[in-house]
This record gives sequence, C-alpha cells and structure tokens, in this order.
Amino acid sequence: MTQAITASGIQEFFFDWYPVFGVFFMACLLLVFLRLMRSTVGSTKPETVKASKTEPVLWEEVQGVDAAKDELMDVAEWLRDPERFAALGAQPPRGVLLFGPPGTGKTMLARAVAAQAGVDFFAASGSSFVEMFVGRGAARIRRLFKEARKSGRAVIFIDELDAVGGARSGGGGDGGSSEREQALNQLLVELDGFERDPGTVIVIAASNHVDKLDRALLRPGRFDRQVLVSPPDRDGREAILRAHAKGKPLGADLDLRDVARKTTGMTGAQLANALNEGAIIAGRAGRPAMAREDLDEALLRQSVGSQQARRLSAEERRIVAYHEAGHALCRHLVGGDPPEILSIIPRGPALGFVASSPEEDSYLESREELQNEIVSLLGGRAAEEEVFGTSYSGASGDLARVHAVCKQMVGEFGMGVALGAEGAPPIALPTGDYAMSDRTRRDVDVAAMTLARDAHRRARALLAANRRCLDDLAANALERETLTREDLDHIFAAHELDAEIGMGAVERAAAAPAPESAKPK
Repeated sequence: MTQAITASGIQEFFFDWYPVFGVFFMACLLLVFLRLMRSTVGSTKPETVKASKTEPVLWEEVQGVDAAKDELMDVAEWLRDPERFAALGAQPPRGVLLFGPPGTGKTMLARAVAAQAGVDFFAASGSSFVEMFVGRGAARIRRLFKEARKSGRAVIFIDELDAVGGARSGGGGDGGSSEREQALNQLLVELDGFERDPGTVIVIAASNHVDKLDRALLRPGRFDRQVLVSPPDRDGREAILRAHAKGKPLGADLDLRDVARKTTGMTGAQLANALNEGAIIAGRAGRPAMAREDLDEALLRQSVGSQQARRLSAEERRIVAYHEAGHALCRHLVGGDPPEILSIIPRGPALGFVASSPEEDSYLESREELQNEIVSLLGGRAAEEEVFGTSYSGASGDLARVHAVCKQMVGEFGMGVALGAEGAPPIALPTGDYAMSDRTRRDVDVAAMTLARDAHRRARALLAANRRCLDDLAANALERETLTREDLDHIFAAHELDAEIGMGAVERAAAAPAPESAKPK
C-alpha cells in the first residue's frame, strides 16, 4: 500500500513540474547552440591579421628555379625601388600567379620576393576564406588587404588559390558554394581596387590546378603575370641537393652530381625529403656520415616504397626473378634508359622492381622511343610466358602503363598504326570521349591494341633470342636479391646479345591490310 502511494506521488510531482523541466531543457540546448555558433563564427571583435614572422627566405637559398626567379626579380625590384619604375611610366603587376606541380618551391619563391624587397609578407590559404556561413570569407579577405595596405608596400601570398578561386558554376548553389563565390567576388574587387602609387601591395598566389581557376582571375589587371614553376633540371637538382646537404656530413662515396642524374623529375621538396631520410637511415645504422647506400635507400622508399616483410615461396621468387630480368634485358636491348637496379625484394605494393635513370634530361620523345618503352614494360609478361608458358597477375601495373602510353601515342601524338586504306595517316584526335564518335573511338582502340601486340611480339622475340642472358640475370637475382648497375653491365657484357630481332615489325604492320574488325562497316 505504501509503495503504491509513493509511486502515485512521484507521478503527480512529475506532471506538476513537467513544464518547468521542459523549459529548463530547452534553455540548456539554446545555450549550447549559441556557444557553438560563437566558436564557429567568431566573436564580435574582428580578427587581427599580422605579417608573417617566420624566418625569411633569402634569394640565394632558392635553387633549381632560375627561370621563375628571373621573372620575379623585377617584382622584387619594383617593391624595393618603385620610383625608378614610376619615372618610366611603368606600372607594377597587380598579381603574380605561380603554378606548377606540388613541391617545386612556389611558397619559397613568394617569401624570397618579400625578403629581397624588404617588405612585409602576409600569408593565407585559399581554404581559409571558405566558411560555412556566407560572408565570413569575404570579410577575412577585406581585413587581409586592409592590414597589408597599412604597412605600405607588402606581399600578400595566397596558397592553394583554386580552393577559393575555382571556376564559378553560374547558379545559386548551396550555402557552401554561395560562400565561396562571395569570397571570390571580394578577392576580384580587392585586386581591382589597388591604388597605383608607390605605397601598394602585390599579390602572389600559388596553384597546382591553374586550369580550374575562374577566368575572371586570370585576365589582365588582376593576375597579370603567370609564372610556371617546373621541376628542376639536372643542374638545378644538384644545386638543391647541395643547398639541403649543408650541415649533413656526407660520405666519400656519395656523389651529389650522380644523385642529381638519377633523380629526373623529382621536385625540390622530394629531394630535401630524400636527404633528410638518408640522414635518418645513416643515424639509425650508427654511421658518422651519410653513405651512398643510405641515400639510395631513401630514394627507393620515395619512388617504390619501403621494404615489406612478405614471405614468397620458392616458385614465386623464381617467377618474380624472371619477370624483373625480362624488364631489365628488354630495356637494355632496345636502348632505353639503362637499368640502375634490379631487385626481387618486395617494396610497397611491388614484389620486385627495375629502376632506370636517363643519362640526360629530355623533354621530347620520338615514336621509336615510345615503342621501345612499351617493349620494356611488356618484358616482364613476355619473360613469364617464355619461361613458364603462362602469365601471372604481377604484370597488372605494367599493362596499365602500356595502355596509357598506347592511347597517348594514338589519340594525342598521332603516332598510331595507319588503319584502312594504304597510305592513310595515323589517327590524331583529342582523347576526350566528347570529341569522338563510337567508330572513331573503336579505331583508336584498335590502333592502340595493334601497338601493344606488336611490342609484345618483339619482347618475346628478344627474350627468346637471348635466353641465356635472361637465365643468367634471373639466377643472379635469386642468389643476391639486388643487382646494381655495375652487376647488370657485367652480366650483359658476358653474353653476345642480339638486339636486332623483331625490328621493323611495326612498319610491317602498318603496311599490312587492316584486320577485318578494324574495317568500317
């Protein structure tokens, strides 16, 4: 009886005070929401923008981008002595756009311009101007330019410009899109609003995707100058290596000139990281100076990946050894970039690899060079078929690369095998499907497949004619796991190699009648 009365009393108390509990609960929710809003939008006090106080980058410290430095030198000179240019009626560029692959030194260049001119440096990221709430990013842009103008002559650096300056869709879009477009509009206004007097600001922006930027940004009067910052050439790579090697003891066997030769296509950031990784590897091994093997290991980690603890069976190791030996032998026979190293130690996703380096930097490739590249890529699959009579799944990456090269040769470079009537020119059309009919797309596929099949036949012929060398390479790889360039050259020199077999097959295929599947119906 007592328990029933107590329960009834509790129910009456709850129903009597239910409205009070409800109001209290809603008030708590409202306070939490307001606290979140305040932390996201910010307080009523405007944010302060200050010049970057990081260590300045000296002009001499920027290496490997001499062409970009030449284009930016007059910007630094104008900021330092604007009266000299004003006397000639010259006007400064409103904005300078640095574009190129990541890691090429765009941020360093911007800092070096400010340091060379002796002016303040204001840095911001394009993504910092894109907020959830409309108008927030535009306000930040206004404050940034206001503070920069207060300091007189200054450099504003906007990294990842495409985050805020991407091409506009033209529609209202959602809230995020509307906020980004408002921030972009404010940036366009600020670029047009510069005062043309000695006390002004120059904007330097960086982007890896200049093709995605809004066209209004790129017109004269906004970003007047576009500077390509490309990966360094051989001399530039050596200069970068020497700059970042300061303070790092190097072994007598480490030749930075040779390292620069083997690192074609690498950016300054990659080279700096490789040197740092090499120093870490040397320290872990307890060596007083960085040896050649330390830097080689660091470069392999960047390009291929770290060593993997995979236990391959004896038969799998033999398959991998012949696969990599086929790559190395075909590359040597067709006269491509000489193989630097052959390894059957698993790294990253690869069970083995062959690394090669060009003797000199090159910027153009002939039809014959691309054909030889396809032969080298198919050397691993051809070796599997030649030795084991079947093929394995390890060649999937090679086949993807072959497909890409063949499609480029046909669809972009106009280097495909002629199809149809005798004397017809190779196909040379854009690769975008929007520009192709179904029939043309089929012709491109057939021409690309013809290139790949001919290269595969040539690889099989080369390996069959030089089978003893192939067996020797595979045996040495199984015994030693890793073969250097000296080891490979020694093995090649021990055999009389026939490199002429299979030559001219592409030309014969071009002169032959087109297959029935390729003829128009």
